[in-house]
Amino acid sequence: MSKSRIFTFEMPGMIRAAIVAIMVAMTFPASVFAQDLVVRAGTLHTGVGDAIIDGVVVIEDGLVRDVGPASRVAIPEGVEVIQVPVATPGLIDARSAVGLSGAMNQPHDQDQLESSAAIQPELRAIDAYNPREILVTWLREHGVTTVHTGHGPGEIISGQTLIAKTFGDTVEEAVFKPVHALSATLGAGATGHDRKSPGNRSKAVAMLREQLIKAREYVESKADSEDGKEPARDLALETLGAVIAREMPLVIEVHRHNDIMTALRLADEFGFDLVLAGASDAHLLVDEIKAAGVPVILHPTMSRAWGGSDMANFSFTTARKLIEGGIPVALQSGFEGYVPKNRVVLFEAGVLLGYGVKQAQALEMITMAPARILGMDDRVGSLEPGKHGDLALFDGDPFEYTSHVIGTVIEGRRVSEAVR
Repeated sequence: MSKSRIFTFEMPGMIRAAIVAIMVAMTFPASVFAQDLVVRAGTLHTGVGDAIIDGVVVIEDGLVRDVGPASRVAIPEGVEVIQVPVATPGLIDARSAVGLSGAMNQPHDQDQLESSAAIQPELRAIDAYNPREILVTWLREHGVTTVHTGHGPGEIISGQTLIAKTFGDTVEEAVFKPVHALSATLGAGATGHDRKSPGNRSKAVAMLREQLIKAREYVESKADSEDGKEPARDLALETLGAVIAREMPLVIEVHRHNDIMTALRLADEFGFDLVLAGASDAHLLVDEIKAAGVPVILHPTMSRAWGGSDMANFSFTTARKLIEGGIPVALQSGFEGYVPKNRVVLFEAGVLLGYGVKQAQALEMITMAPARILGMDDRVGSLEPGKHGDLALFDGDPFEYTSHVIGTVIEGRRVSEAVR
């Protein structure tokens, strides 16, 4: 049997059970049909500590029950066993537009950016997310099990983001955090549009500051008002108020060093939780970013840095310098005007191995690091008891050019057997 196949040891009646499971999956959300499964890997990367040779992961009701060497872990009777050469935690795309931005790059599948106004925090990603978009399937087939996605950069505030699994036919099945963050942009990316304003950096920041002040006043007026005398609801100010109250972070797409410093000043001025995204010039401001305690969701390694753009100081060694500086850093699939706007983080991390990033660090940037930055490391990011049974399965070293993803598991359910 070819090494690029998933080796499974079927039990009597397992095929019939699989058919029943598929029928149930068409009716109930993922949390209802989470399954039992055992994965045994020649090399098991758990995301914590060293890799385990001949490792086993036991998943019950969608959650990891036990993990460790095969010599210690008891494999339950009657449970399907998948045996593969290599397994890792399910990969996490720390920032994407997938599900709103589609594969065709045509108006009918491009909902990631609304350009009628520069600031629209009230726009909800969940109202546009398409879990059946073929790009979602493409990411799933490449081992990505969790995505932080939503409105992309391109306006001062483009809208909200969500966190979803890459499996499920409906939004209710796929999405497990309907609102996570607010997506913003500073620098040239916030001024390139057909409207007259904002036309430059100062105007964009002034507009953002004005709305943050209004949101703070709106929250204060609601808190101080008597029953029946609260101000009229304002969806935009409510959302920005949640940022001010640190109930959701502000993810700012920003690249140039002076714009990064502007983002840090705004976070200090208004006290919100900031996440830097893109951050091409981050390697020039390691000390400043470290002092601010701000994480970075770095641009895709293979982004196209056009001459004269905000990414002019792009560097393949930025990830290594941020890691060495003690800054939490994860990789994103990114957002570009070119088709299909979403990359595969596995490949982006693999490129970094040639620029000073160690294998364990590269894997962490697409598993545990994004889980921490997104505040969901208690559920995903590593293979530990109590966490979701999400795995990416490989026929060799995950970062070796000749290796393939040969399967994906989400909450104990085999959701892909494609060879990619």
